[in-house]
Amino acid sequence: MVTQHGKVRAPQNRTVTLSDGEIRHYRSRLLRLTGPAQLPSIENRTINGDVFQVLSWLPASFADLIVLDPPYNLTKSFNGNEFRERSLREYSHWFDSWFPAVLRTLKLDGSIYICSDWRSSTAIHEVAAKYVNVRNRITWEREKGRGALRNWKNCSEDLWFCTNSDNYTFNLDAVKLKRRVVAPYTRDDGSPKDWERTGAGNYRLTHPSNLWTDLTVPFWSMPENTDHPTQKPEKLLAKIILASSREGDLVFDPFLGSGTTSVVAKKLGRRYVGVEIDEVFSCLAEKRLSRADTDVDIQGYSAGVFWERNTLGDQKDDSKDRTAFADLLPFLPGPNNGNEA
Repeated sequence: MVTQHGKVRAPQNRTVTLSDGEIRHYRSRLLRLTGPAQLPSIENRTINGDVFQVLSWLPASFADLIVLDPPYNLTKSFNGNEFRERSLREYSHWFDSWFPAVLRTLKLDGSIYICSDWRSSTAIHEVAAKYVNVRNRITWEREKGRGALRNWKNCSEDLWFCTNSDNYTFNLDAVKLKRRVVAPYTRDDGSPKDWERTGAGNYRLTHPSNLWTDLTVPFWSMPENTDHPTQKPEKLLAKIILASSREGDLVFDPFLGSGTTSVVAKKLGRRYVGVEIDEVFSCLAEKRLSRADTDVDIQGYSAGVFWERNTLGDQKDDSKDRTAFADLLPFLPGPNNGNEA
């Protein structure tokens, strides 16, 4: 397979790419603002533009949840749009110069998650604490990462969970993690204690912590993968969206990139608004959103629970067990035999 830029990919490579014709097609679906906009005109749309200009044109208090993934404090190019590393104090001032404008779009009972790495985390925390309630710092393991000769390998990133007030949404049961039980406890009669026997093995649903080790950074064999240099996993966004919003709520991403936040919001029955300065990444977002009309799968999330990494086979076995049980339910003894009266 040859991409738009002449890059040759292996036949098994599932990275989402764009042909010249697709760019023309999806470009026509992008929204470009030239002045103040009302919510109906931006809902479920990808806004192609400079977020620092667009923010003042967006309605106030329209978002139930914001996912904020600004450039980290390192020099990196995003399709020619380069961010330059600066001192921690300069980065803090830069973030503080526009963060209040983002918060203007958040509802009083809304939540905001801010992405960062070790270089920028201190500044993010310091600035965020001036304006919102900082509830937690989530650290997630990014199993990719280059080794270092004179330092520890950098393979983690942070998420700052913040709320506008003490009245906010948090759906605990929606984000439990299904973990394999290594040393299962049983009751006197031999039945499982706080865990479940399945055809896929012994598992327990555990409360979510602020250390996430079950994520896989998108790579070439995953259908969500794009060429965006800092793409987040769909599973990560699913955790955020399921925990801190309800179906029908609106999720806003001011630095949309290749569209992951909007795509996952759509898959999970939420509304969305995204802003992205780069036209090609905006078109990638639209292509992925189009695919989400028929494909609502999120890798690592099935049957309403999150699974550990490398458990795809177990997830399939678990799905088969549940299907088989559902087929047998009408024939099992019990009230109404599983049927309504």
